Formats: sequence, structure tokens, C-alpha cells
Amino acid sequence: MGYNLVIDQGNSTAKVALFEGDTLIGHYRHERLLPAHLEKIADGRHIDAALYCSVTQHGEDIVVTLRTIAERVYELTSMLPLPISIGYTTPTTLGRDRIAAAAGACALHPGRTVLVVDAGTAITYDRLTAEGEFSGGNIAPGLWMRAEALRSMTSRLPYVDVETGGDVPLWGTDTVNAIKAGVVRGAVGEISYYRSLLPDDAIVMLTGGDAARIAPLLDCEAEVDPMLVCKGLNSILKYNENL
Repeated sequence: MGYNLVIDQGNSTAKVALFEGDTLIGHYRHERLLPAHLEKIADGRHIDAALYCSVTQHGEDIVVTLRTIAERVYELTSMLPLPISIGYTTPTTLGRDRIAAAAGACALHPGRTVLVVDAGTAITYDRLTAEGEFSGGNIAPGLWMRAEALRSMTSRLPYVDVETGGDVPLWGTDTVNAIKAGVVRGAVGEISYYRSLLPDDAIVMLTGGDAARIAPLLDCEAEVDPMLVCKGLNSILKYNENL
């Protein structure tokens, strides 16, 4: 049995993951993904199929390389068949990473309503119904973007690293902690609000670079899965392989 290879090309980094069936064999992160990285990952392995997903520019060199190391290559576009349905009025503008995260949530929790939160450069809040429909969601600035906006769009507020380091107070007693509390707990409050709109048995799933920072502050249970998008891509790849 060979492997599936999936690529999640995000705004700042690319994740590459290898799967054997549903089992994650290995994963790799690159600030700039190069063909040589893929060749090294595939060296000595039989790659049955690969799926490329990018929310930035189209990586033609990456797709060309995939065609040399995998028997079959797919790209996640609005035309690719999906294991979930899309209830979005403009499916061509729907972020591919959002589709993949929802597909991952559906594969992990079939028959459940899921609030899928991807806390990266931006934070997306997406609703997956128990019937497996992506029924819509919202987009907001991520933690870094909020802190940077306060610095760049005011004359005296400093930049504060809100993504790492230390506790987050309920109320700031100095400017640095006021920014930290406002930024991080503001995002926490958004998640709690969207969770309150869903059925009592709904699940909250968090992924993205800031998921671990946010999750402990929530007043509801949340499942953190850094590989949710890649797991969703593997689910989409398997679905197309079985058509």
C-alpha cells in the first residue's frame, strides 16, 4: 500500500503531510515550500495520490513536482468533488483551507454539528451541520493582526506579543496587559458567542497557530487539532480516489 501526500499552503507557511489510509505518518512545515522538499519527503516512498491546496498564489512548480512523484495529482478548487456539501452563495470565493478544515471535522465527528475555528493570520469561525453541510461562517482578524492594527493605526500604543508568553488577565492594569487581554479575550469571547448559537451537543474544534493559546481560556470544551486541515485534505483526496 502506498501513501497519500497533501499540501496545505497557507499565508505564511506550508504544511506537508503523509498518510497511510487515515493514519498520519509524518508532517513537515516550510516557510517556503520548494520542489526539493517534496522530492526529499517522497524519496523511497510510493506516493499513490497527492492533493495540493493553496490560499495564496498557484504554485505551478509544486504541482509539476507532484506529478513526478505521485501517480495521481489533484488540486483543491471549487470544481473538485467533496465529501461535504457547501451551503455558500459564492463557493468560488470560499477559502480552500476552510473547506478542508470542515471536511476534517466531518471525518472526525460524522453526524455532529461542529464549530470549526482556524486561528491563524485571520480567525475563521465556520459551522458544519450534523448533515455534513458547510453552512457558512465568519472571518475576523487573528491575534497578531489585531495587535499590529493597534500599533500601526494609533500614535502611542505599543506592539504587544499577544501570541506567546504569560497569563492573560481579565482586566489589564497597564497598557501592555490591557492590549493582551483585549486582543486574546476578545477572540475567546467570539468563540463563546458562536458556540452559544449551536445545539447543546455541538463540538468546538480549533486549529491554526494560535489554537493552543486560545483553547485554555474558553468556557466550553474544545478539541485542538493542529493537523485538522491536512486531515481534511486527506479525507477529500480519499473521497476522489474512490469515485
